[in-house]
Amino acid sequence: MSVDQGQSPRPIDQCRDVQDVLDQIRLRPSMWIRQGCLRDLQNILIGYATALSVHGVDEPFTLSPGGPFAEWLCARRGWSMSCGWADAIERHAGGEDPLLVFFHLLDEYRSACGSEP
Repeated sequence: MSVDQGQSPRPIDQCRDVQDVLDQIRLRPSMWIRQGCLRDLQNILIGYATALSVHGVDEPFTLSPGGPFAEWLCARRGWSMSCGWADAIERHAGGEDPLLVFFHLLDEYRSACGSEP
C-alpha cells in the first residue's frame, strides 16, 4: 500500500496510528528526516513505540529494530539484523536512496503479511 501522491500533508495530531505517521513522512521526508538518514527514521519509530508503551496504548507495532519487519527482511533478503533494519537497508541500498528502498520494502512487507506497522 502506498500513499496517494495527490494526498495533502496534514498535522501530526490528525494521525491515528503509526501508518498515518509514516504516510506523512513519505509525503515530506526532508521535513522529518533532515539528511535522509534511515537510522533517524528508525529512531523516530523507536520513540513512537516507547510512547505507546509508556502511555499504555494498545497499537500493533512491527517496526522495532528486531521486530517482525526486521525478521521478515532477514528471512526474505538474508540480511543481518544485528544493527537493526535501518542499518541493513542502508548497507544494501545499492546506490538507491535508502529511504525510498525502506518504503518499497515496507509496502512489500504489508502486502506479504497483510500487516500494518
